[in-house]
Amino acid sequence: MDDAAHGAPPMIEVPRIDAQLEQTLEQVFSTAAGLGEGSTDLHFDRVLWSTLAELGLTRLTSAATGAGWIEAAGLLRAAGRHAAAVPVAENDVLAGWLIEQAGLPDDPSLIRTSCVVDAFGAAADVPWASAVDRVAVLRESADGWRVADVPVADVALTRGRDLAGRPTDGVRIDLAKHASAKISAESVRAYDLHGALARAVQSAGAMERLLAMSGQYVTERVQFGRALAKFQAIQHLVADIASETALANAAVEAAVFEMASGHGSLDRVELAVAIARSVVGHAASVTVRNAHQVHGAIGTTLEHRLHEYTKPILAWRGEFGSVREWDARLTAMLSRPGVDLWSFGVPADRG
Repeated sequence: MDDAAHGAPPMIEVPRIDAQLEQTLEQVFSTAAGLGEGSTDLHFDRVLWSTLAELGLTRLTSAATGAGWIEAAGLLRAAGRHAAAVPVAENDVLAGWLIEQAGLPDDPSLIRTSCVVDAFGAAADVPWASAVDRVAVLRESADGWRVADVPVADVALTRGRDLAGRPTDGVRIDLAKHASAKISAESVRAYDLHGALARAVQSAGAMERLLAMSGQYVTERVQFGRALAKFQAIQHLVADIASETALANAAVEAAVFEMASGHGSLDRVELAVAIARSVVGHAASVTVRNAHQVHGAIGTTLEHRLHEYTKPILAWRGEFGSVREWDARLTAMLSRPGVDLWSFGVPADRG
């Protein structure tokens, strides 16, 4: 019996990034500098950023570009797949989006990151703060949420690094010195979902690279007179990487489609993002562990590039909510009365 007889919703073809743009992104990101041999600190790859800017790829979700989340997700995935040291998520779907939502003057040539500060104007672990031109600062005030666009020269920085070696700095800003604009609570909620989905997309791209690296390594590496790929235990490890990567990509693509569709329902977007973050978070454990098991001792060295992909995955899964937090949010959403799980969270009277 077909799905229609069971009342299943029709299959939806998820729109994908233009093939020519995808090919261009692969060519551009193939020049990514990465960490450099033996290094543990990432430094802003300004050569790569300049190329992205010249091609108009640094603000794909801006209203002026005619592009959107489908294209931005392709960019984020490619950046994750090539361990690119550029703030593509921070500048576009986070800071740039906040500036547009608040109606603040915008200069697309400026590079931005963003953060949510407390009542004292402080925030910890702000990605790329020490490497950008401005910080889009989101704060809650007595009359609601407000956004300020602050030059980094006016920011007191405490330098830091995350697990992946990326600059993640502490910031302190004198809020009284900078004009701000109001922004809605719904926009703040959307901002959080933007960040959560961006990290999931980047992680999915990095997982693709782990799969490619592992497949190549077990094919080329010979042990006891046979390629590693001939050992059943190794085959199982690589197969698990492949299945978890495919599952993560499916969940991410569904969430990107919801974000890009413009249905106007943040509840639908939040459900899709929660699924993606839960799936990607759990897939991270398997893919990172198995990739290191496959590579053995060589994969733990600074000279080998494996850690340039495994460490960011582990760092990103803790940003914009931990795996446990997203699991809890997903459980709560799916437990609401009237939610039709088969119809992907659409209330039963709309299914």
